[in-house]
Amino acid sequence: MKKNRFILGSIVLLIAVAAVYIFNTNNNQSEQIPASVTIAPEVYKNGEDIFITPAELKTQLGNKELIILDGNLPKVYAKGHIAGAINIGFKGLSRSAGKPGDPLWGTILPKAELTKKLESFGVTNDSLIVAYSDTFKGPGAGGRAVWQLRMAGLNNVKLLYGGLEVWRRLGYELSKEVPQPLPSTGLLLSDYKESHRANRQFVEDNRGKIALLDVRSKDEFTGDNTTRGESRGGHITGARWLEWTDLLNEDSTPKPPQEIIKLMASYGVRPDDDVILY
Repeated sequence: MKKNRFILGSIVLLIAVAAVYIFNTNNNQSEQIPASVTIAPEVYKNGEDIFITPAELKTQLGNKELIILDGNLPKVYAKGHIAGAINIGFKGLSRSAGKPGDPLWGTILPKAELTKKLESFGVTNDSLIVAYSDTFKGPGAGGRAVWQLRMAGLNNVKLLYGGLEVWRRLGYELSKEVPQPLPSTGLLLSDYKESHRANRQFVEDNRGKIALLDVRSKDEFTGDNTTRGESRGGHITGARWLEWTDLLNEDSTPKPPQEIIKLMASYGVRPDDDVILY
């Protein structure tokens, strides 16, 4: 089966993009919630594996095996977060020493370092890990964390459906208390799954064989804005621009499968194509 890949060191996309792009045309009944928000992970192939609904997460609060990771900026986190959530920001699981353009800057931490960091959060191999962010106040940090942890072999990792926006719309409580996690020991990560990422050589070797989509903002694509982690302006030759937010509704939930199929088709991309996103 072909894989959707992410460019090494330039991940700015919700894991929901990969989740909803492989579709299931099932017409299962959706869960209707207040404020006209529809929560329906079951309509996406692999949706129930990748997503956890706000209602499901709410029932898990207080579970000793639950680890919640908040991908928001510290100032957003400080204004209110899900009780017990640990703030990791956008680059919390990534190499951030140096500057954009330095070798391996922005890529996932080495396995030993990632293991140590996750153990400081209390993560074990039995943990249920849920990641989220306030989706439109950052470039899909919750999805980035889920992608990185699954790349490291932790499969019981979920993305909160609709992020903090839907959590708020449901009227669920927020906290300003900063948790003090009890560190764990003995966490075992796998060697990183290379099918989850693509480096420069892979892109060069597969030019013309794969769909290459730049999912950043328009001014990043054109090179007018280089303030968000780029070492230089512009985009990879041959890449087409599809801003990641175009795959989401205004309430930050993913658009229905058929809408995404139609949108991707306008870029010449079919559900069974190999796609690189960056």
